[in-house]
This record gives sequence, structure tokens and C-alpha cells, in this order.
Amino acid sequence: MGRRTKKYSDLLPKKWHVGVYLRISREDGDKEESNSISSQKDLVAFYIQSHSELSETHEYVDDGWSGTNFNRPGFMEMLRDVRSGSINCVIVKDLSRFGRNYIEVGQYLEMVFPMLNVRFISINDNIDSVANPDSLNNAIVPFKNIMNDEYCRDISNKVRSVLTNKRKQGKFIGSFASYGYMKDPNDHNHLIVDEEAAPVVRDIFSWFLSGMGVITIAKKLNEQGVLNPSAYKRYKGMKYHHPRQDMNDTLWPDSSVKRILRNRLYVGDMVQGKNKTRSYKLKASVNIPEDQWIVVENTHEAIIDRETFDKVQEIFSRSFRTPPHAPRCYVLSGYVRCADCKRAMNRKLISQPYADYGYYVCSTFKKMNQGACTKHTIRSDKLEDAVLATLKAHIALAVSLDEAIASLKTGKERTGTSVRLERMLEEKRREVASIEDCKLELYPDWKSGVINREEYEALKIRFDKQIKTLQAEADRINRELDAYRSESPEQNPFLTYFLAHRNIEKLTREVVVELIDMIYVHEGGEITIKFKYQDEYLRLLDFLQEKGIEIPALKSAG
Repeated sequence: MGRRTKKYSDLLPKKWHVGVYLRISREDGDKEESNSISSQKDLVAFYIQSHSELSETHEYVDDGWSGTNFNRPGFMEMLRDVRSGSINCVIVKDLSRFGRNYIEVGQYLEMVFPMLNVRFISINDNIDSVANPDSLNNAIVPFKNIMNDEYCRDISNKVRSVLTNKRKQGKFIGSFASYGYMKDPNDHNHLIVDEEAAPVVRDIFSWFLSGMGVITIAKKLNEQGVLNPSAYKRYKGMKYHHPRQDMNDTLWPDSSVKRILRNRLYVGDMVQGKNKTRSYKLKASVNIPEDQWIVVENTHEAIIDRETFDKVQEIFSRSFRTPPHAPRCYVLSGYVRCADCKRAMNRKLISQPYADYGYYVCSTFKKMNQGACTKHTIRSDKLEDAVLATLKAHIALAVSLDEAIASLKTGKERTGTSVRLERMLEEKRREVASIEDCKLELYPDWKSGVINREEYEALKIRFDKQIKTLQAEADRINRELDAYRSESPEQNPFLTYFLAHRNIEKLTREVVVELIDMIYVHEGGEITIKFKYQDEYLRLLDFLQEKGIEIPALKSAG
């Protein structure tokens, strides 16, 4: 009598230790009632009661996790128990609860679970890999998995579209408001100022403008015991988690300070769409170029005025650092350049028995020292004195201009135009016309053999660039003319900002940031100061000249 071959079913256990897997996610478009966790529990419990071989159930729940992500905590716990042998049967309400990535779902059903002798049951899909093996091999199963995947993709696209529209409308769509703000209780898409945190934001901007570096500001906040943004959210009862919150849990890193200083949100603008996920299956985000961010201005109350914010951004655009062990940067840090090579000047400290003094030296000379440039050295105290003296002269000029305008009493309106600007505009137009004529001569020269095709193309590109540059300059002059015609002399920014410092006695970081664009040091110690608001100053001269009042122009060299 031959030896009886055991069937596959004979090798399977008689009792099944069941793992009940439950999942729901609004991101997948799940309907709250039909797919709720409690609804899934009830359906699976009724099914188990009618199958006596199923016992010792254990539940694994993922509430709020997308089906495209298989790194869900409940799912991963279930897999660990499957591999350890604690459970040998997995039951779900339907395939969409198990997952919505058809490739990974197929791998688990066709490879992982059979290899581990794990029974898989999907109740609503009538799938039971042991009681009815053909149900798993049916062609409808992969088709359902594809449909579940496609459904998730479709929902993801619709959600993205809705969120993009909200962003374009200036509605806040984040889970947590940025530090200094909170969600409006009456409209969670609108931000209101958090009066408890907003003063800290104002201090950060004020300290930075006074010359403090971001590291110094972070240290000061930590010394004052101010909670960092993550800790503050948790202090307010929010369920906020940061990947590194366990490291120095409440301390401010300098990166948080810098992030606040660079964030346009604080001037009342909504800036969103800075990053996006690669796809609905891959949750890793990628950064979006800044010119593609979605920005809507004036959507909420500002904590920082635009003028202050712009000053801070300008400082970030300059190359400077705060000296080690110093609470603030030097008063002229980032504002001193070599007049010849235009590179930054480095400040050095010399210690002598009688005193310590600082001086600036060209960074090109210091690094190369091979004739690339010369020292251009100047003592820092003498430079600061010269800058202060020149500032005072400019302020005195502003006072004179203000008095001249006030003396007019009537007739402050502009009846004419700026001869200077009109002359400049006409000159640009003539230059454009001249280049256009040269450009027209190119084609006949090419056809007659005076120039070859390569020369023709190169010259055409060069002429086009020149015309574009001249047109941009003409546009700027036109804007100057518009400002000249519409601006009230008393509201001229040159007067506004320079008169605000009429009692200046000491050079401060705030004054430098507000009034100076750059300081150039020449070989031999002479300096040239490029002040801000020079176009506005020239507009004032044009206006007074129109009224018959001559004010001598002031040099910017000290």
C-alpha cells in the first residue's frame, strides 16, 4: 500500500490566532460612518463569532494613516507579531483597509503571507486564502487593488486641487500656526496675533537690527527662559511633535531665530507652497523654488512692519559675522568694501601696550597677497568718525531742504516736470534708436558677405541685450518721473529718514542700516559713501530748481 501524500491543508494549524487590522484615513477619502473604526470592529467581531476555528484575537489600529503608506505603526506591529508567530491569521473588513498601494498589497497577499503560512481574510471581498484559496487567485483581486490605488490617487489629486485653491485665496491650511500667531477660533483658515508670543518676535527683530547675531539672540532667549516654538505649542496644549524635540527640548536653536527673521508671514503676507510631496504614495517632501511659492499679501494682522522686515532682509544679503564672544556685530559690519576690487573689507584687532584698536583691510589682499589688490587699510575709529561726520552733513542738508520747502508756503504743487529726468529719458531713447539702426544693418551685411552667419547671430544677441538694458533703464526713469509728479515734497523719503536722525551724536547700527547702502575705502584712506534715497534726494533738487531755488549738491565722499 502506497504512502499517503499530505495535503497542504493538513499542514495548516487547526486553531487560528487572529490579528484584526483596522484602518481609517480622511486623506483616502474614507466615509466617516461606513469605514469608522467602530464599524470595522463590529463587522469583524460578528464574522469571528460565526467561525469557531478563529480565536485569541488581537487588534491593530491605524487611525488617520493613509493606505498608500505601509509604515503605519499598527501595521508594523502586526507584521512583527506575524513574524514572531504570535498571530497566523489576518482579518480586514476589505482590501482597501489593508492598503491602497496595489503593488505592495499584492506582494503581501501573494508572497509574504503564503511564505509565513499566514491565513488572510477580507470579509467584504469574500477572500479567504485557506477556506477558499481560489478567492485569492481570482483575477478580480488585483483589479480591486488597482481600483483602490486609483481611488486614492484620484482623491489625492482632488485634495491637492482644493488646498491649492485655498492657498491662492490666502487661506491658512497648516495644522499649526507659526510662532507668534494662532488660528482664529471663528475661522481656522485665518490667523490672528498670539499676544503672548508676538512680543518675542518683535524682540528678535529689534535685537537683530541692533547688531545681535542669530546665535546671540538664541542664547539670550534661552537665558531668559523663553520656550522655543515647539515647546510653546505643547505648553499651549497642542499635540505637536518635532523630530528632534527630545534634544534640548525647550531651548532655542539659531535656526529657529533665523527662520522667524526670514518669514514674510510676520508682515501680514501668507506664504505657502514652499514644498510638496513627490506623489500620493511617497510622503517625502521636496523644496519648491521661491519664485513658485504661493504668496498672498495682507491676509492677516502684521506683527512686524514692512520697513523693519525689509531692513532685516537687506542685512541677510550682506556678508558679515558677529565676532566671537561679542554680543553684537561691529557697527559697520557688512557695509565696508574695497573701492577697487569691490570685495568686503575684513576688520582686524591690534593689541598694543597702550591701547587696542581695530582696522579694516581688503579681503582680496589679505587672502592672496600677490598683487591682486592693495591693502586699502583704514583704522575703524577713523572710518566711523568720517561716516558720522558725512551723515551729519547729509542730515544738515535735509534740514536745509525742509526749510526751503516750508518757506514756499504756497505753490508746493508741481506745475512742470524734471528737466534732468526728461533729458536722461530722451538720451536712453536715442541710444535705443541708434542700436536698432545698427541691428537693421546686420541682415544686409550677412547677405552681402560682410559678416558670416556666426558673427550675425552673435551681434544680433549683443544688440538685443543692449536694447533690453536700455529699456529697463528707461522704465526706471519713467517711474522716477511718475514719483516726481505725484510725490508731495514733505513726504519725500530722503527728508523722512534723514530728518528722523537730526540729533544724532553717535553712530549706531540702526542708523547705518537705515541710511547707508555701502562704504567704499580707497587706497590712502579716502572713503566714498553711497547713501540710500539718493534718487529721492535728486527729485527734491529738481522740485526746488523748478521753483527757482538753488541748493548745492552734496558729495558722498568723506
